[in-house]
Amino acid sequence: MSCDFMALATPGVQGLHPYEAGKPVEELERELGISNIIKLASNENPLGPSAMAMAAVESALSESTRYPDSNGFGLKRALRQYYGLAADQLTLGNGSNDVLELITRAFLNPDDEVVFSEYAFAVYPILTQACSAKAVITPARDYGHNLQAMAEAISDKTRLLFIANPNNPTGTALMREELVAFLDSVPQTVIVVLDEAYTEYVESADFPDGLELLPQYPNLIVTRTFSKAWGLAGLRVGFAAANPEITDLLNRVRQPFNVSHLALAAAEAVLSDHDYLKRSVDLNRDGMQQLEEGLKLQGLGFIPSYGNFVTVDVARPAQPVFEALLHEGVIVRPLAPYRMPQHLRISIGLPEENDRFLRALRQVLAC
Repeated sequence: MSCDFMALATPGVQGLHPYEAGKPVEELERELGISNIIKLASNENPLGPSAMAMAAVESALSESTRYPDSNGFGLKRALRQYYGLAADQLTLGNGSNDVLELITRAFLNPDDEVVFSEYAFAVYPILTQACSAKAVITPARDYGHNLQAMAEAISDKTRLLFIANPNNPTGTALMREELVAFLDSVPQTVIVVLDEAYTEYVESADFPDGLELLPQYPNLIVTRTFSKAWGLAGLRVGFAAANPEITDLLNRVRQPFNVSHLALAAAEAVLSDHDYLKRSVDLNRDGMQQLEEGLKLQGLGFIPSYGNFVTVDVARPAQPVFEALLHEGVIVRPLAPYRMPQHLRISIGLPEENDRFLRALRQVLAC
């Protein structure tokens, strides 16, 4: 007699649908037997890795038989110097997704409520459901966070509140005055998670730096990643910054050695590569302009973005357009899972990749 393993799983996991990542280049090569593929689906840095990060990884390889420093002393020292943080404010993670999971594991009980916005990052509902907590999804405003609706959604059962700034997948952003007024209204018993994965790309003077807000709001956690502007998506390293009491709780549930030796070395090194970060931001700014102008010429609407991607309305069901682009060797991201069935999200690539996408899109839509 076979066992019903589904019945053994927790209620949250039983109904869970895993996160769908962007299609890998190798997978498309296997499926269609084509080459010369470009991937503009996962908001990765098109520059390739920093030379300083590569050198650090090469140097660290000789210690690959050793466990990594579980406390990440070298990276935490570099983060303290770069951001002006204290060591007891920092929690390291295997990418910022890992840190988000630590937060839910530390603070959520079954039937607790978690508030986040419509069109917010897909990981928030997944982590909420995995903990058997209740997702409270608030209506968006112009595809971005409606902070008034989020404030009104807070109840006695609310334990966590997620805000992505800039937001993925829409690219919208909250400015400092609006965010500070919202934080002032949130009870301290509600943990606010400010997910700043794309903050390095924002050049607006009014955009808030969540790390600077930490002294004012003891219930605030700021998460950052090295996967985007810092170009280390494949090595998986991110961090959370919060008050020491919250940090202590997160580190109680953090797995030992959750960040690899190579990732620690690369992240520590890249924080010193100021030229690499500048080139990443400059390339993104120019690429965004290139895509926006090209989409306007095709008469397509898009959501103005503060990230390293742009979300475009193709004015028809997007899934067939996505599939046709695959046959042209161009991988983008369809947003039907976000209840945006007519939208595609396009990561900013190199100039020639952006141009190839625009040409392929024009051809596909004409057909």
